[in-house]
Amino acid sequence: MRVAQINVTCGAGSTGKICLEVSKLLTERGVENRIYYTSGKSDYPLGVKYASDKYIKLQALKSRIFGKYGFNSKSATKKLIKHLEEFKPDIIQLHNLHGHNVHLGMLFDYIRKNNIKTFWTFHDCWTFTGYCPHYAMVKCDKWRDGCHACVRRREFSWFFDKSDWLFNEKKSITEGVDLTVICPSEWMAKQVNQSFLGNFKIQVINNGIDLGVFKPTESDFREKYVLENKKIVLGVAFDWGIRKGLDVFLELAKRLPKDYQIVLVGTNDEVDKRLPDNIISIHRTANQRELAEIYTASDVFVNATREDTYPTVNMEAIACGTPVVTFETGGSPEMIDEKTGICIEADNIDKLEKAIRKICNQEEFSSSEILEKAKDFDSITSFKKYIDNYCN
Repeated sequence: MRVAQINVTCGAGSTGKICLEVSKLLTERGVENRIYYTSGKSDYPLGVKYASDKYIKLQALKSRIFGKYGFNSKSATKKLIKHLEEFKPDIIQLHNLHGHNVHLGMLFDYIRKNNIKTFWTFHDCWTFTGYCPHYAMVKCDKWRDGCHACVRRREFSWFFDKSDWLFNEKKSITEGVDLTVICPSEWMAKQVNQSFLGNFKIQVINNGIDLGVFKPTESDFREKYVLENKKIVLGVAFDWGIRKGLDVFLELAKRLPKDYQIVLVGTNDEVDKRLPDNIISIHRTANQRELAEIYTASDVFVNATREDTYPTVNMEAIACGTPVVTFETGGSPEMIDEKTGICIEADNIDKLEKAIRKICNQEEFSSSEILEKAKDFDSITSFKKYIDNYCN
């Protein structure tokens, strides 16, 4: 058996790390496999880069101009197909295909022609919408019947609204394909069931994390930032903005008393310009161990995300023994129970503040019970389910 994974990255970002872990498990089982990608660099020996970064930037520009997001990159797709024809995969595992890395029509024509069993993991909603990876914030449900007059079009195309054309093209490309849709959360599975892909087999495989890295990890973090007597309220994201709730933390900074300290990880210079003096900003962590140290040192992790599929940060916090307060958006609440945190309806900052204070002022959450829940997030257990799929 040969397995080919196709993604934007190899080993980088959440989807790239999933590809890598699946590849390693396949290799351990003696299964020949490859990861085909286009963005960034990777020294992984089974990774095959089939387009340059310059080429991908040009395709992104074409999408911006002409609006046909996901149906450019013809030259790169020809190279990809050539690689696939040489490798002759029995299984194709698709991940993120909206990094201007493929022409969807060409790729699925190849898959259909060769009758290749295909799995596609939906890390967001882009596959069954015209443009949108998520639509909760704009409260749009056009994707149920047919996207058109996209209210977010200018985020994706400067001049043309191709949302109806894209919707219909995406709807047609999977016809006649042996396709299984993999969803990282029950929430995503429900969305897919209501889309034009609802007739395909849908399976939920939660993402996982490395519990050898994300675990209670002692450090001098509190001493370094002079926080020995503070209640640390932590937020972690890598694209801070309204979608991740930056405005929520700005409001919390006004409300929480002086013995509370907000710490935001994953910020940058532009974000810093918006932050008050009473928020500690950490641009990048040196490695995942340092991130585990920050989770461990914190009293509560707050995920004010307004759109998400199955956020890894929730799992990471729990694995470090830190309770979570999250908005009830997407799949974010699915990993939280009464022993690990509190879920709040999105945008209810009053209740969010109350939940933060409750966790910080009471011994309601037991570290041992939180860590017991973390066992559910083991990445090896999660990604073995991918391998089981391929072998059935």
